[in-house]
Amino acid sequence: MEPWIEQESAGCAFADERLGKRFQCLLEQMAAGMGRPLPLACGDWAATKAAYRFLDNNRVGEAKILAGHFQATHARFAAVAGPILVLHDTTEFSFRRENTQAIGITRKVAKGPSDKRARPRMHTVCGILMHSSLAVTPGGLPLGLAGIKLWTRKKFKGTNALKGRGPDASKHSVNLTRIPIEEKESVRWLENVRQSAAHLSEASRCVHIGDRESDIYELFCECESLGSKFVFRTCVNRRAGDGAQTVAGLMDGQRTKAVHRIEVRDANGTTSTAVLDIKYHRMTVCPPIGKDQRYGPLELTVIHATERGTPEGREPIRWKLVTNLPVACKADAIEKLDWYALRWKIEMFHKVMKSGCRAEDSRLRTAARLANLIAMMCIVAWRVLWLTMLNRTDSKLTATLVLTEVEILLLDRLVPPAHDSHRGTVGDVLNRLARLGGYLNRRHDGPPGHTVLWRGLTRLADIQLGYDLDHSCG
Repeated sequence: MEPWIEQESAGCAFADERLGKRFQCLLEQMAAGMGRPLPLACGDWAATKAAYRFLDNNRVGEAKILAGHFQATHARFAAVAGPILVLHDTTEFSFRRENTQAIGITRKVAKGPSDKRARPRMHTVCGILMHSSLAVTPGGLPLGLAGIKLWTRKKFKGTNALKGRGPDASKHSVNLTRIPIEEKESVRWLENVRQSAAHLSEASRCVHIGDRESDIYELFCECESLGSKFVFRTCVNRRAGDGAQTVAGLMDGQRTKAVHRIEVRDANGTTSTAVLDIKYHRMTVCPPIGKDQRYGPLELTVIHATERGTPEGREPIRWKLVTNLPVACKADAIEKLDWYALRWKIEMFHKVMKSGCRAEDSRLRTAARLANLIAMMCIVAWRVLWLTMLNRTDSKLTATLVLTEVEILLLDRLVPPAHDSHRGTVGDVLNRLARLGGYLNRRHDGPPGHTVLWRGLTRLADIQLGYDLDHSCG
């Protein structure tokens, strides 16, 4: 068994020791056969049946599966000094099933031609939603998951369902901001912040990062109560100052305090330079009307970064951030912008789960089984992302940190190392591993991405299987 699997499962405490051994075995099979269906990854009917029984066991859940990973994340967190960014995002896994009730639904979408009254025909999407929180260093190295929430819906609960409450329900006049956060799905943001504080133990070192969906006043207050910091993108023009002013009004009166140039890559991979005008101002932000008795005002810093001109091929940058961290100079403001820019790494994590692990191709029939499988895929996806970023941040570390001696031996024979000073380092073995996955390693190519790395890992696992069989028979 590979050392990293033992590390990520050491903190698991299943009700039966046999469940722990089956978990380690299945995790190793999934990592070696990343993206393959369970029968192919397991290899035979006996192993596949054992995997199905494990995933269907009512004594197994995502919390027990990820307990060891959370403990390993805490160890990596404790080994790094300074602030750690906790990136938050929500994604959904869609499945095709005849019996949608066994899994649940996520949303409704228009599908096919409209009916005779020109109304769109709605289709219910079957699936599971996941809100994940990924701890990363300011340099971009993912340390592991700090929190996760998986859920599904028995019926669709959109804004219309919330509006249809109270004495004026027929008029749909209910103000959604007055509904308690505990009655909304957005409470997941607060729950994951609490999970992160519990799993990492040092809430004061955590800086929570979120997109516009995180613009929730209750979330600001929750971070403050836990002693955590945050940098969230905003979309609501909140009351500020004495309550008669607004955040936008106060920011319009501020002068540009800094100009910053950044490199931006569009959807086609084309890189261009963006010039940003930066404003920042410390102000009192007031709670929403109707919640001012439960929540008090907060002293926050608002940062606006606006791109000059209209770029070709992409939308201009218009970032409006709010933070409880001090911003006293240009360097402080740019630091917060750089931290928010790292938020795309959690989207990369979700991409690895969907494209690399192929989570949505699973044929499991119930939400409980799928949730357990997705939790295991989280560990596999984290390792691929960790390898990708470790190659870019600490490429001179010893190669045995990422691969076993047997894997390095096989890699030496498959892709001979170059005679240079980087031989035997993380950068050397991961570049050669990526070449197994299709990385060309040309002079002007960037560092290998997660796609070629997971392909290389799968090929190397297949080759090692033949190597082990040969030695066991010899």
